[in-house]
Amino acid sequence: MRIDSSSTAAAILPLVGGPANVTSVAHCMTRLRLGLADPSRADEEALRAVPGVLGVVVDDGSYQVVLGPGVVTRVTADFEQLLARPSTADELGARGAELREERRRGNATPFKAALRRLAAVFVPLIPALIGCGILAGINGLLLNAGWLPGLSPALTAVASAFMALIAVFVGHNTAKEFGGTPILGGAVAAIVVYPGVAKVTAFGVTLAPGQGGVLGALAAALLATRVEKWCRGRVPEALDVLLTPTLTVLVAGLGTLYGLMYAAGAMSSAIGTAANWLLATTGAFAGLVLGGLFLPLVMLGLHQALIPIHTTLIDQQGYTVLLPVLAMAGAGQVGAAMAVYVRLRHDTSIRTTIRSALPAGLLGVGEPLIYGVSLPLGRPFLTACAGGAAGGAFVGFFAMLGDKVGATAIGPSGWALFPLLAGNRGLGLTAAVYAGGLLTGYAVGFAATWAFGVTDRVAARVPAGATSRGSGSGDPGGPGSPTPRRSS
Repeated sequence: MRIDSSSTAAAILPLVGGPANVTSVAHCMTRLRLGLADPSRADEEALRAVPGVLGVVVDDGSYQVVLGPGVVTRVTADFEQLLARPSTADELGARGAELREERRRGNATPFKAALRRLAAVFVPLIPALIGCGILAGINGLLLNAGWLPGLSPALTAVASAFMALIAVFVGHNTAKEFGGTPILGGAVAAIVVYPGVAKVTAFGVTLAPGQGGVLGALAAALLATRVEKWCRGRVPEALDVLLTPTLTVLVAGLGTLYGLMYAAGAMSSAIGTAANWLLATTGAFAGLVLGGLFLPLVMLGLHQALIPIHTTLIDQQGYTVLLPVLAMAGAGQVGAAMAVYVRLRHDTSIRTTIRSALPAGLLGVGEPLIYGVSLPLGRPFLTACAGGAAGGAFVGFFAMLGDKVGATAIGPSGWALFPLLAGNRGLGLTAAVYAGGLLTGYAVGFAATWAFGVTDRVAARVPAGATSRGSGSGDPGGPGSPTPRRSS
């Protein structure tokens, strides 16, 4: 059933304290992310009861309403239209932003704040990574099959241009997030990919275009932001428009060429070497640990630290070998949900939730199943982790045999990752290994949940409708997790 986005937005607004309480609006793939001046004014229980709302997540400086893919984009647009009306537009002024910033500084630890800022830099790039990754996969199929040879150069250009210039976008977003001028951050980061750096020698080594990749671009933009802020407080106002951008680009640019590119290049190489060694040497065990712990990492928000690692691997090697292993956590979640569906055959409400959320889960969007099924019940969340561990071990085992499975973009998982798969032994074998991992995750997640996840006592006492809504504060974008209902 298609959700009426305008009605949903209109229902959400008063339940988060009205327009006067909203200081910012954004969205990711599944959530409406709101900055609230006073989060205590929001009515969480009433929000969860709004048709189309899958869960509510509170993460220090962010109040997140889980809506699901597709729906969130439409609801966000309608929500912003409500706020943009003349009667409410002034409520998004400077005072609200200052209150939100004060609350975030007071509640956030430096580590959590750093993770959120990393996410703010890289998450906006995911749609382009997905689109270009899929086109690269299609182009690879055409090249291998020998079809449409005249189209391949054009597809290569379309699919590769973004990755060739990704450093510029990282620099732009970094400066924007850390309080600098975005275009200056992009200008300094562009040095990393400029072909002319091949004529520059640093530490006795000739630089190469792209050396340091996204990490170099991130560091370059951070340096540019620091230099710009230093200049703003010291350069006379009459000369600010001329001197500040000039000094920012000059000082940060030289620092990038004669320090940051070299250091970031060494770090990027180390990341690639470590990832390949981890799976090639301890593949099955590494897959077991990564696949089993990824759902808890997501609930704590620590998965955000992996975003620049994935991006670095894609920029360096063409694909990330970590994402297919981590995607097995979603397979365990699907298997667990299937077992709950069978065991709780008399709970019409939860079975309806599973039926509606399962297609998204198969395509790698696990939040509806997490907030609607496994976390409220408790044990199925743990047995889903067991399924993820088994699937990860399966993929990791083949990595030990030399069969790498990678993804050319981050974002999707589940069956949606198939168009983005890449490896070193051909697409057929790569897809077969990944599919085997998914099936292993489904099977073990189902079996573990059937045996241990839902006891007969729980099956008999779960009231209809008790788990039809997401709950709690656990979140892929923030720390904490809801207190699950005990299953024994």
